[in-house]
Amino acid sequence: MINVICMKWGTKFSPEYVNILASRVRRNLSREHRFVCFTDDATGLRPEIETLPLPEMSGLENRPERGWRKLTLFQERLADLSGEALFLDLDVVIAGALDPFFDEAPGDFRIIEDWNLKGTGIGNSSVFRFTIGARPDVLDYFLSHRESVYQAHRNEQAYLSWAIRQKGDLLFWPEGWCVSFKRHLMRPFPLGYFLEPKSFGNAKIIVFHGNPNPDGVRDGWIGKFGLRAVKKCPTIADLWTE
Repeated sequence: MINVICMKWGTKFSPEYVNILASRVRRNLSREHRFVCFTDDATGLRPEIETLPLPEMSGLENRPERGWRKLTLFQERLADLSGEALFLDLDVVIAGALDPFFDEAPGDFRIIEDWNLKGTGIGNSSVFRFTIGARPDVLDYFLSHRESVYQAHRNEQAYLSWAIRQKGDLLFWPEGWCVSFKRHLMRPFPLGYFLEPKSFGNAKIIVFHGNPNPDGVRDGWIGKFGLRAVKKCPTIADLWTE
C-alpha cells in the first residue's frame, strides 16, 4: 500500500482545498493507495477522506509560520502508516499522472529543486516522497537543536534539504514535473490583466507558493496595489475542482 499525505492546520486553507486535492489524486493515481489528511479540524472534509489527528509539535506558537510542523511526518511511528508516501501541500494543482512520482528511482526521498535556489541543494517541500519511519533523525535532530536550526535555516524545507543532504541522499524530481505558477505561468504586469496564464505544458503538478492561490486563478485575482493580476483561467479552473 502506498500513501498520499497532506496536512491541514489553522485557518489558512478551507476544507475545499483538501476535498479537491483528494478528488484529483483519486483521478490521477492508478495504484491502490491511502489518502490521509493529518488535521486539527476535519469539519467540512468529505466523509471518504481518511483523517488522522495532527501530530503534536509544541513551541511553534510564537514563531512565524514556515512549515516546521511538516517535520513531524518523519517520526519513527506515524500513526498506523507504513511504506512509501507522497506528501502534497494543499495549494497544489494536480495536472497529470501521479504514478511516476512512485516509479521514480533510485532513492527513497525526492523533492522539488527550489526554482529560486537552483544549484544550492535546497528543495521546495510542496511535493516530496519519503519512506515512513525511515528517517527519524530528521525530526530528532530538529527537536534537540531547535535554536541552531532556526538560526541556520529560514524554514522547514531548507532544514529538511540540509538534513537529507548530510546523508548524501538528496534527489530532485525531473525538471518540469513540478512547476511554479508564480514563476513559470504568471504573466508580468500589465499582461496579467488581459492574457490568461501561460501554458503549463507537460507538468504533472502546479505549485502555488505565496499569492495567488488556486482559487484566485479560478476566479481571477488582483494583487496589492494592482501591480500583479491573474485573468480568470478556465484551463486551471477545470483542474482545481472536485
